[in-house]
Amino acid sequence: MTPPPGWYTDPSAPHLERWWDGTAWTDHRRAPGQQAAAAPPPSAPPPSAPRGGGPAGVKTVAVTTAAAVVVAAIVTGVILLGKDDGTGPVADPTVSATVEQSEGTTEPSTPSPSTSEPSADDPAVVTDELNGITLPLLDGWVRPKYVSDSAVLMTTDGTYDCPGEGSLCRHGLVISRTVTVNDETSPEALAKADIEEAAEEAYDRDSLDRKPYGGMESHEVVGSGPVAVAGRAGYFVRWRVKTAKGPGGYVQSLAFHSTVGVEAPVIVRYVFDAGEDGPPLADMDRITEGIRPLGDADTGGGVGSSIGPAD
Repeated sequence: MTPPPGWYTDPSAPHLERWWDGTAWTDHRRAPGQQAAAAPPPSAPPPSAPRGGGPAGVKTVAVTTAAAVVVAAIVTGVILLGKDDGTGPVADPTVSATVEQSEGTTEPSTPSPSTSEPSADDPAVVTDELNGITLPLLDGWVRPKYVSDSAVLMTTDGTYDCPGEGSLCRHGLVISRTVTVNDETSPEALAKADIEEAAEEAYDRDSLDRKPYGGMESHEVVGSGPVAVAGRAGYFVRWRVKTAKGPGGYVQSLAFHSTVGVEAPVIVRYVFDAGEDGPPLADMDRITEGIRPLGDADTGGGVGSSIGPAD
């Protein structure tokens, strides 16, 4: 059933009212509240006039062949029709829930835009699903490519020829590991126990028993202490490593408890080449401070903590 003839808000000019003759819109318009001496005469409906439309939601589509099309779709018991100004679908409760379509060209309804919170798939975030954390992907860093170690979360962009044995090296790596080999739960004890192994794997011998940097010659502790990570208490140890070839580098072990599952301890290792080609040492601090529990972008990491000296 279509609405009765009368004055209704003009879909194409909401500041005016337009006469609906019970079948189609006429060309008669007036300002809201204006009294007319008499209602406009009814207009004869054009060929193939729309059936099943109404003032609240009718869209007339004129084509050169003088055909008109109205498409109605059933949505929860009402028909959704395009508004006359083409801004989007509206529901017309005065129209019965039927579907009528004449021959011609149909217009798809315009989907409404969707909004959502940033997710872990954001290009500026790296996700560690196993340990339930995300890490910020800073400028100059990329997700790992052609890296055999699945624990590597990110690397600096590009490679270079290793100064010692081996083929290619990278100026920076960030690696995550879940502690499962012992019952130790203290972040301080875990970080202190891990740093030597982390340094040897980074700058002494690789998995093929080669020495990409000619071997590790010495180290010194340049920073250590408690730090908040993803809202959890953690601890870090940072070494400056000297190698037989090349400028050496910095290695850091950061230990804290996961926020998922059995809350197993997590160790994030940082490996940064020293020298002008290495990444900024401040990136260690920035990445640590940006670690978040998976799905919780508002929880701070590294809040109120100092990671130690830059050199």
